[in-house]
Amino acid sequence: MLLILLGLIGILVIGYFLFVNLHPAFGGDVSKELKETYAKSDNHEDGKFINIDGVDDDITFGKGMKIMRTMLFNRFPNAKPDKELPMLKADSAQVADYNGSARLIWFGHSTFLLQAEGKDILIDPMLTDMPSPISRDAQRRFNKSLPIEIEQLPHIDAVLISHDHYDHLDYESIKRLREKVTHFFVPLGVGVHLEAWDVPKDRITEMDWWEETQYEGFRFACTPAQHFSGRKFNNRGSTLWASWVITSENNNIFFSGDSGYGEHFKAIGEKYGPFDFAMLECGQYNELWPVIHMMPEETAQAGVDVGARVIMPIHWGAFQLAMHDWDDPVKRVVKQAQAINIPVVVPKMGASIDLNTLDGGTYSKWW
Repeated sequence: MLLILLGLIGILVIGYFLFVNLHPAFGGDVSKELKETYAKSDNHEDGKFINIDGVDDDITFGKGMKIMRTMLFNRFPNAKPDKELPMLKADSAQVADYNGSARLIWFGHSTFLLQAEGKDILIDPMLTDMPSPISRDAQRRFNKSLPIEIEQLPHIDAVLISHDHYDHLDYESIKRLREKVTHFFVPLGVGVHLEAWDVPKDRITEMDWWEETQYEGFRFACTPAQHFSGRKFNNRGSTLWASWVITSENNNIFFSGDSGYGEHFKAIGEKYGPFDFAMLECGQYNELWPVIHMMPEETAQAGVDVGARVIMPIHWGAFQLAMHDWDDPVKRVVKQAQAINIPVVVPKMGASIDLNTLDGGTYSKWW
């Protein structure tokens, strides 16, 4: 029996290594030379990237097994909606020809198309139905379609990526987008995945926290987040995670990426705020991982900290990646936002969010 057990374990280990080395979705690996380069960053220590003040989610093996067991075998009857969510279909010709005031189109979760100053910018383009290299119905997208499909999107001037987790950096999306994207802006290390997926190196700009770059009339600032990275069991922290400040002649917006609540929000607000609009993580939280994702009440406070005129909860409405009810994020953040008097908008997926006419509170409770 012991020999059989050891044999099964061996088969599983070999199967895992074959799978991660042969399946392209796992991306590239940070080389020893790149690690030496990244060691110059204030956010890199002992061969991996770290959070400010070393904050870590401290997920031990035992805790990780508990989380996995809970998500795989427990039932969460309200984790998914019982029908597809309301969504507005975008006209591809009108999107391609748009040249009006700055607007955003939400695709659900953390994916946006920003159209401003005559440019098209995609943010965290997860545009397929499964945020995982392993197909599981439990994680499949709530809606079977998107406001606009990948092939119908216009030429994309820039793509911003917050970090390398599957629900933000998606292999299939990048593969289908790469020929129509001029340039990718990513945190340190994330470029290795894009290069593994045949994106030319000269079309990728990697940035550290607090670094800025000018591009086609925009300023992109890579700013801190409190999270982690990794696409395999053995490469946690190998690439950096970040939030983004996007500034043009007429607008200043903030995108949080994935982040737990921390003092970095105030620091970002002091350096780059106030913001016309802030897209703030508000979903996939749990008491088992309190420092890497925000509770909805913290999301509202983060909006105050960065100095946002209006906030929008993101990282919800598309996938089940945690154990809360699918609509718990929006209910709680709206309630807290009202309590602390910060305007919040919750558009339907596919709706046009005009950044120059936002006043908050004008949404319908479509959820």
